[in-house]
Amino acid sequence: MTKFLAHRWLTSFLLGFISFIVGSQTLPTQAESLYSPIPLTSVNEISDTLSDKDIPTGEGGFARDYALELNEGDQVAIDLISDDFDAIVVLLSDDGTTVAENDDGPDGSTNSLLFSRITESGKYIIRVRAFGETGSGKFVLKVSRLRPTK
Repeated sequence: MTKFLAHRWLTSFLLGFISFIVGSQTLPTQAESLYSPIPLTSVNEISDTLSDKDIPTGEGGFARDYALELNEGDQVAIDLISDDFDAIVVLLSDDGTTVAENDDGPDGSTNSLLFSRITESGKYIIRVRAFGETGSGKFVLKVSRLRPTK
C-alpha cells in the first residue's frame, strides 16, 4: 500500500512539474502573438469601433492600440472623435511609457485632442479608450504631423 501511494505521489508530482515547464515555455510566445497593435502607415484618418473584444484596461473598460513610427522633432496632433463614448487618447512610447494623454477636447466636448512634440525617433502606440467602465462604440481617429509655418 505504501509503495502504491508513493508511486501515485511521484507520478502526480512529475506530471505537474512537466506541465509547469512546458506551460512556462509556451506562454511568452502566446502572449506575444496576442498583442498586435494595428499599424498606421500613410493613412491619417481611420474609422473603427471600440468593443469588449479589445484590450482590457484593468479598470473595467477596453482599449484599442495603433502603432506608428515617429521621428525626433515631429509634432503630432491626435484627434479622437466619438458620439458613442467619452474618448481618451494616450500616446505611448514603445516601452509603454506614457508620453502624453488627453481626456476632453478644448471645445468642451467629450472628444479628445492631443498635441505632442516627439523627442526620440521610434515606434509609438496611440491608445484609444473610453472614460469609465462601459464605453464602447464607433470612433474616428485622426493623426496629423504638423509643420511649422514659414
